[in-house]
Amino acid sequence: MIRSAIIAALFLLAALVPAHAQSSKPIELIVFPGGFNWPIWIAQEKGFFERNAVAVKITPTPGSAFQLTNLIDGKFDIAMTAIDNVIAYSEGQGAAPTKETPDLIAFMGGDNGFLRLVAVPEVKAFADLKGKQVSVDALTTGYAFVLQELLAKGGLAPGDYELVSAGGVLQRFQALMEKKHAATLLISPFEVNAEAKGFTRLANAADVLGAYQGLVGATRRAWAKERDKDLIGYIRAYVAALDWLYDPANRAEAVAILRKHLPNMAEELAQKSYDILAHPSLGFARRAELDIPGIKTVLALRSKYGQPAKQLTDPGKYYDLQYFAKARAQ
Repeated sequence: MIRSAIIAALFLLAALVPAHAQSSKPIELIVFPGGFNWPIWIAQEKGFFERNAVAVKITPTPGSAFQLTNLIDGKFDIAMTAIDNVIAYSEGQGAAPTKETPDLIAFMGGDNGFLRLVAVPEVKAFADLKGKQVSVDALTTGYAFVLQELLAKGGLAPGDYELVSAGGVLQRFQALMEKKHAATLLISPFEVNAEAKGFTRLANAADVLGAYQGLVGATRRAWAKERDKDLIGYIRAYVAALDWLYDPANRAEAVAILRKHLPNMAEELAQKSYDILAHPSLGFARRAELDIPGIKTVLALRSKYGQPAKQLTDPGKYYDLQYFAKARAQ
């Protein structure tokens, strides 16, 4: 009788557990600090992760070297990172050594980089950067080659300026505000704050380079295979957050979520950030698709500037869209 009662209780408990119960192990996600994490914050605030049976623990990174080495070595599961980082470490051109052999894939897109070359107020043109320091995250990965190409298109040769490593975009923004460097590449919406303080926008990368793949969702192949349901759930939650963000009816609440996570951002600047990041054609990739022509641009820049020198021409080496396809099919 007691045994029957216990069995009945267990069946009742199982019936009460929702079918979409979260995975017992949260996804360890590492991101750069900034407003480009908006879809992730929305997925948290609006319960999209929970509805897709995943829990996400977010860690901010101080720079790309910390992010990529710890992703490759297994401390983190997913990184929202520049696809150039994925390519660089896959090709032995990473900025730091790793314990494990890199086996990374991009599994979804994010944006075109939202890259803006911003300088101190005293700099009004590219020529004003001669003899000055210009900062990047790491000298050989991320968006360093975008910066070099923008400077070259602006008429500057490598010896005309000094390229220095200053960490992730938050660290570079703070250094720029303190005028430690003459210019840096910022990622939206950081340039909104900078321009409000009188700093000079010299160029938009998209205007100069055309198609460019910036941030992507990246992970290890082995982790994706082992926890495919969690990865698919993450993609579905992210896309649901994009759908919600792009609905004009949600603008006011979306801005409130942005300001909750960026409490120092004024209402006016938050509204401008919405116009940039949720722009119908220039904002976040509407359905988190990868931009294949944009990846080809990344490969062309890495072939031009990367060391050791390699000619990289096959975008398909660096992404696997089977999980994205499954997420979209469900």
